[in-house]
Amino acid sequence: MSVKKSSIIFVLLASVVITACEGDFRSRAQGAINEVFVVMDSTQFNSKTAEAIRATYGKFQFHMLNPEENYNLTFTDIRSNAQLDRLKGMKNIIFAGVLDDSTNVSRAIRGFLDEGVESRVRSGESFAFPIKDQWYKDQYALILSSTSDSALAEKIINSERSLVADILERELSRWTYEVYEKKEQTQYSDSMWAKHGFKVRIQHDYVARIDTTDFISFRRNLEINDRWMWIWWKDNVTDISFLDSDWINATRDSLNQQYIKGSNDSKYVTTEYNERIKRRFNSFQKGRYIGYETQGWWTMENAAMGGPFVNFTYYDPATSRLFMIEYSQFAPSVKNKLPFIRQFRAMGRTFESDSTWNQTSS
Repeated sequence: MSVKKSSIIFVLLASVVITACEGDFRSRAQGAINEVFVVMDSTQFNSKTAEAIRATYGKFQFHMLNPEENYNLTFTDIRSNAQLDRLKGMKNIIFAGVLDDSTNVSRAIRGFLDEGVESRVRSGESFAFPIKDQWYKDQYALILSSTSDSALAEKIINSERSLVADILERELSRWTYEVYEKKEQTQYSDSMWAKHGFKVRIQHDYVARIDTTDFISFRRNLEINDRWMWIWWKDNVTDISFLDSDWINATRDSLNQQYIKGSNDSKYVTTEYNERIKRRFNSFQKGRYIGYETQGWWTMENAAMGGPFVNFTYYDPATSRLFMIEYSQFAPSVKNKLPFIRQFRAMGRTFESDSTWNQTSS
């Protein structure tokens, strides 16, 4: 399958997926999940387009103690057909260039696009074309092209949110696969479903800890990379007008103070509230659930500890139930926290609630 033969294109950043057929036995693409190869002519590595790509895909994330880049970018040129073939084997790859330039990259881009698509680029109607699983399985490729360097840079900057959301969706799908591929503890999720009417997938080496009538927790206690998660729920919630970031953080802090403690009761987890670490809050729809996601940094009251957290708050209108799921990490010697944050973001999206759950009959 090729872009030239495909009638499905990415027009004005509408979501497009070109998928491989079922029973795809090709090799998986190579490279780290958070690494992106940017293929541009070497004379354009400091162009407006290159800077726009850095400002979008390489943008620093400030919801942690030490900000990290969104993706690790490697800029490279096409110097031979053999090198192009190697680049086609990468997990994440962006081809970016002016459509009618005489460079190898621009010639490759024109080779990927048919005449109809090229005319859309020239008219300014389209500029971004994701092609997924094109040459290998588990691959995200993106073609970015316009009529000039400045025009392409402007389109990238103006479409930052949609561009990043598209690759992030693929990344979270990959983390879901990676986290649960080795082994999944379905006995925990099955027990949640049977006893409490909801479930979330549990990774292979988390251990059950606290279990009350409305709060359960699990921990993956490794010496250099301690991680834990907890779930809280409330029944008979018919009005959610109170649900906002302030309520969510206040409730999180209260539950962490009650259940996630240090060596004594005076030491407990709370949220790091300061201007330097920017908490991120967004709402989303997951099927019938209304979801809220909070990312930030926790700290230990009366102790020198801290780390990233990701919180999910879900409301199920079918059962009038409210759920809160939180993942946290303590790993001071682990430099890069963002991959684990993304793992948490993937794990929290595995939540399901039983639409037939009835508290009275249960």
